Amino acid sequence: MYGTVINGTTSLALPNANIININKVRGSTTDTKGAFEIDADVNDTLHITMIGFQSLRVRVTNDWIKNGTAKLILTEKAIALEEVKIKRYNLTGYLEVDSKLIPEEENFRYSISGLPAAYEMGERSPNAFSRVMNSIFNPADMLYNFFGKKPKELRRLKEMKKDDTVKNLLETKFDRETICILLGVTKNEIAEILQHCSYSEAFIQTANDLQILDAISQCYEQYKVLKK
Repeated sequence: MYGTVINGTTSLALPNANIININKVRGSTTDTKGAFEIDADVNDTLHITMIGFQSLRVRVTNDWIKNGTAKLILTEKAIALEEVKIKRYNLTGYLEVDSKLIPEEENFRYSISGLPAAYEMGERSPNAFSRVMNSIFNPADMLYNFFGKKPKELRRLKEMKKDDTVKNLLETKFDRETICILLGVTKNEIAEILQHCSYSEAFIQTANDLQILDAISQCYEQYKVLKK
């Protein structure tokens, strides 16, 4: 099926907008005229995104299929900039001295005798170590509430990695929005899942969406093994 994405303010075509069929996990991108083609059936849901615009979700209807094309309108985001306070460091100009004045975030790895791999967390504290231990020795209980109740959504993990358009989109995004919609989870749930799978806070905060997808996928595969 075909469609066109336009700017709701200017009525001009929007090139390079991203369209994902959530049901089939297939992606497409608009050309210079704002036009796109995507595999879709009636009642499939399309998710349209573009930097600087509000995301849009639409359901494919019978008239869209019969007419052969449809016009989708994106609305520009109104971004209010808050006051930014810049914290100044008293730097000396000498690299060896200044490097010690600027604080850094540290990640710590916990090695446990008898286990082949170390496990990384974002802090050195009793709670951090407890999360590692719980993830190692009781992962099935930890992850059942998510993986056990969402088999349909999680089957999409493999489908998401098959489509180059979807993969390329996720590789450039860091907002978790597309993953949340495709898997039916919240951003907080994504962070919780990865914490239970022994990923550091630094990774959770800085990884792109494709890296997050791969991490969840690996965690899911480990869960399936444990479930057996």
